[in-house]
Amino acid sequence: MKKFHFCSIIVCAFLLSLSSFSQTRKELEKKRSELKKEIEQVNSLLFKTKKQKSNALDDLKDLNQKISIRERLIETIELEAKELDKEIKKNKKQLDNYNKELKTLKESYSDMVVKTHKSKSLQSKTMFLLSSESFYQAYKRVKYMQQYNDFRKQQGEEIIVKTKEVEKLNDSLLDRKKIKIRLISEEKSNKEEIESDKKEQEKLISTIKNQESKYKKTLIDKQKEEKKVAAKIDKLIREAIAKSNKEKGAKKSAEFSLNAEEKVLLANFEQNKGNLPWPVKGIITRKFGVQPHPTFPGININSTGLHIAAQENSDARSIFNGKVLIIQKHSDGKRSVYVQHGNYISVYNSLENVYVKKGDAIKTGEKLGRIFTDKVTGKTKLSFVLYKNTTRLNPSDWIQ
Repeated sequence: MKKFHFCSIIVCAFLLSLSSFSQTRKELEKKRSELKKEIEQVNSLLFKTKKQKSNALDDLKDLNQKISIRERLIETIELEAKELDKEIKKNKKQLDNYNKELKTLKESYSDMVVKTHKSKSLQSKTMFLLSSESFYQAYKRVKYMQQYNDFRKQQGEEIIVKTKEVEKLNDSLLDRKKIKIRLISEEKSNKEEIESDKKEQEKLISTIKNQESKYKKTLIDKQKEEKKVAAKIDKLIREAIAKSNKEKGAKKSAEFSLNAEEKVLLANFEQNKGNLPWPVKGIITRKFGVQPHPTFPGININSTGLHIAAQENSDARSIFNGKVLIIQKHSDGKRSVYVQHGNYISVYNSLENVYVKKGDAIKTGEKLGRIFTDKVTGKTKLSFVLYKNTTRLNPSDWIQ
């Protein structure tokens, strides 16, 4: 009985250990699935669109992003394969132990059956009882025979349990080996894809280097234009704050003067930091902040917000409750919508048309306008900026 209990403890400990392995692998499996979806999105949003005119710099940036994601995918697959190796080795070791235990149990049971058969050929149970010298001895012999039969039954049941455990471990081992084969195949396929992408990457780099001065000028001009747009947005926000404070009879300040209702909205907005919905479903093609240009050393890109690539005909949606503070029309015909959330302002740039008007109360997830699709590149991108009063924030810290 003690032996059976001890075996049960070993099995429980093994299952708990296996669970901790599986948890790690499940996390890697989830990450692998997310990265595969991200690659699908990159292909769908950045590479499947028809281009009337190609820009090597933009194409290289998009390709670099895809290569980076695929490299992370390969790394995740390799980590997952290592975790599988650990599980397979552990299963093999445990299987060997189980087979040894099963063999010992079967040998012990076989010896017991032979001895029982021999004892039956020598004398029957009846003669064994009748030969007792006293009633007490006969009683003890009856109890002994019962215990002996119970022990045989217990050993038989233990063999059945152990056999099932061996079968279960065998199945588990086969499953893990099949998963590993699939992972190796997936890794090979991704390495072939990345090699193809890197060849295309080399071609684009060569094209850019051959016309470096042209591409540098285009980049610098684009940065100057973005800087002007950012300065205009900053100015509009300062003016909106000044106007709002003046209407409330508050003192001049670089910050919004808030009433009780706006303070409640502000508190709710801050409580949802990190859990706010995306302004549009898609992928981030440019992060917030100053970043070195991947092709031209010494040139930095200063991004005032997030650039999110989306499907054509996508709508920008408000990330939280608030009111429309400003609707801005740009010289190229595109529009921007500014939504105030207490003393926070979310700005949705590059809209081709707008569904709201200044002063409208807005709910979380409400459609604000259709995002512009560039007819030349075929890409649909939203520029999303977030402010606290006049200070720009990293939107990535706030959205899910």
